[in-house]
Amino acid sequence: MTLSKWFVRGDLDGFFALFIDNLLQLMLIALLCPAVCGLPEKLVTGTILPGAALSILFGNLFYAWQARRLARSTGRDDVTALPYGINTVSLFAFVFLIMAPVYAETKSAVFAWQVGLVACFASGIMEIVGAFIGDWLRAHTPRAALLSALAGIAITFIAMGFIFQIFAAPAIAFIPMSIILVGYAARIKWPYRLPAGFIAVLIGIALAWGFKLAGFDYWHPPKLNSEFGFYPPRPVPGDLWELLFDPLSWRYLAVIIPMGLFNVIGSLQNLESAEAAGDVYSTKSSLLVNGFGSVIAAFFGSAFATTIYIGHPGWKVMGARAGYSILNGVVITLLCLCGGITVVMQVLPIEATLGILLWIGVIIMAQAFQEVPKEHAAGVALGLVPPLAGWALLLVETTLRAAGTSLYAVAPKFGDNLYIYGIIALNQGFLLTSMILSATLVFLIEKKFKLAAGWMMVGSVLSATGFIHAYNLTPLGVQNVIGLRHDGGALGGYSLAATDFTIVYAVVAALLYWLHFYTRKQAVKPAV
Repeated sequence: MTLSKWFVRGDLDGFFALFIDNLLQLMLIALLCPAVCGLPEKLVTGTILPGAALSILFGNLFYAWQARRLARSTGRDDVTALPYGINTVSLFAFVFLIMAPVYAETKSAVFAWQVGLVACFASGIMEIVGAFIGDWLRAHTPRAALLSALAGIAITFIAMGFIFQIFAAPAIAFIPMSIILVGYAARIKWPYRLPAGFIAVLIGIALAWGFKLAGFDYWHPPKLNSEFGFYPPRPVPGDLWELLFDPLSWRYLAVIIPMGLFNVIGSLQNLESAEAAGDVYSTKSSLLVNGFGSVIAAFFGSAFATTIYIGHPGWKVMGARAGYSILNGVVITLLCLCGGITVVMQVLPIEATLGILLWIGVIIMAQAFQEVPKEHAAGVALGLVPPLAGWALLLVETTLRAAGTSLYAVAPKFGDNLYIYGIIALNQGFLLTSMILSATLVFLIEKKFKLAAGWMMVGSVLSATGFIHAYNLTPLGVQNVIGLRHDGGALGGYSLAATDFTIVYAVVAALLYWLHFYTRKQAVKPAV
């Protein structure tokens, strides 16, 4: 096999596009983990980033080999490898919905990181299991239910947060954002076929340093203590095993389960997208490697799951084949092993890359409506509400902390001006609640009352066990309640995690189940 069979001119274009995307995820990890979760920079640079690089390299090499194998078996020279890297949505979910709350509750950054490892490991196991049952899951869950929850995170925790940052620094962020939108939305071919992301980064660097040298106070490189060195991946089975059976880790199943499910379903959809573009890959092997990539990440200290990326047809149009995947894996790995990510951040303003995240958020939101039947759009819209509640609670808590107080102290004062307890209840397990509400409405629209009743019963069970709606508001913040409450209730001194919601979901389920038989009876009733 000659080198020319592995690398073509289009692989360079594809590499820049995938590399910038992966680099952005790693930069966000380097920024958010210390700032939001309190993780020491030494832990991020010395353990998390090398672990993440190893998982990225593993997947990139496999998907490149997979593409070459397909090319050989079909005799084609236009086969494009599946794009792969850290899951953007999982990154934000694990940081803001798992690690940050654990850190706020325990004040232990290491403990928060360990819980993140469990979340990443569990997500990987779900992806591995999904290789065998993914098609069944997809067949029994309405697409609107899956896409609306994903879109809710995309438009809030991804797009909204970073468009605020873009508009806070328009001098160095707005033009790069516009370049990315022009390149991705209008699909303009730039001179020399340079990728839009690469051009945006160059312009962002030029603007940031140009203004800085001219004396304008538009950009401050982050103050990071890490420097070039050798940071080899190191296994951390003890840290993973220590928390694997800790009850606190499994209190976050309401986040872990939907994210694992999204990874499975999203990968299936991306495989379909690749097939539509002419590249037919094995579902089982692709999903297995996807899952093993996340397991490897957790075993070597990264709390961030990996996945097959959306956009395979885009890389195919660029002319990328198998080599771009190899280049991405190798360059990302070298950067992480030598501490290069934090050094790059001293040169490259992250604001110059945020347009990519904005585009990802907008596209995921748009696809949630585009990829479902027109009559199911209301189901997508309803499914957006719980993630919006999660975003609203984050804003409220952030504001209160900045003001020197807490939600625990202020919540009773809101009254009817802000139904804060409703926001908290809707926030708890909002990804699962999003799926339940969206799926129920889809089946109501289709007059499939029995299936709608089934989803309401799922809501009742999840409320009883604490995966949705259940919480304790304490001076340390909102705490999850998984399992029965030990509060002197009627169940031997215990009560259900969210009793009111358990009952109302069950009542609605009974009503819908009755409607199933009532409408069937009306349909067969002879005309008089």
